[in-house]
Amino acid sequence: MPLAIDARGLRKRFGSDDVLAGLDLAVPVGTIFALLGPNGAGKTTTINILTTLVRPDEGTASVAGHDVGSHPDEVRRRISLTGQSAAVDEVLSGTENLVMLGRLSGLSARRARTRAAELLERFDLADAAGRRVGTYSGGMRRRLDLALSLVVPVPVIFLDEPTTGLDARSRQELWSVIRSLADDGATVFLTTQYLEEADRLADRIAVLDRGRIVAEGTADELKARIGGEVVQLRDGAGAVVAELPTDGTVHGLRAAVEQVDRLPASADPGATVAIRRPSLDDVFLAITGRDAASDTEDQAEPGRRSELQEAK
Repeated sequence: MPLAIDARGLRKRFGSDDVLAGLDLAVPVGTIFALLGPNGAGKTTTINILTTLVRPDEGTASVAGHDVGSHPDEVRRRISLTGQSAAVDEVLSGTENLVMLGRLSGLSARRARTRAAELLERFDLADAAGRRVGTYSGGMRRRLDLALSLVVPVPVIFLDEPTTGLDARSRQELWSVIRSLADDGATVFLTTQYLEEADRLADRIAVLDRGRIVAEGTADELKARIGGEVVQLRDGAGAVVAELPTDGTVHGLRAAVEQVDRLPASADPGATVAIRRPSLDDVFLAITGRDAASDTEDQAEPGRRSELQEAK
């Protein structure tokens, strides 16, 4: 299968920190590829290199068939990049934002207006086309931001934590849009702090930790590394007290239940036991030794700057 992104041995150092330490990536054309990892693992640095914003210290990378180092202009013509904050003009309307970018991208006035109408319809913003963007909800702004990155269709789309700050409903609406992009043949490379997002969207997932890919596969393949079901004990208040992984066999389940029965919390009259399948949270914790839910922005990798916003 042809590759939309092919990176070999990428290394990047900021000061005394090795942010990328020999990263390899292979992303097939027409797929959604999710890069997971704790903050500081190198996710944004990876996107910055692949989108020509930062040069690697070592290694090579090609995007849409062009080398990011020797032919950056060719790469830029074939990609779009949406950062973590919506890069929209709040004074202008949705239509005006799209028409302005269309004109800046070389479209005729007529074609820019037509393209704006097409994108507003596709991203369910047609009813708000004439409203100032400053009146839009967070989810609407993110959809407009993504629409702006597609004014000129491109084969490879980079999304750096596209649903950060959105509520659950807006996040799911954007998931539908992202899936439709891949269905239309685009390759989508996304980073995310929401493991459910990767589980729901990605055809393949890579876990990045300390500058290296430490696991890669489909969501099911990664979960299979953890083993079988997880036996979960909750106290009378509903809080999770213990989780014991099993190998999925009857013998393994019985052994886990026996362990649960020996825990002091099991004596709580309201305590309950449930069996669930492993999640990507379990995979993340097992592989990195860290809980993704506790990941915070103050651990961001060195060199993280405003390039993503400036790239718009």
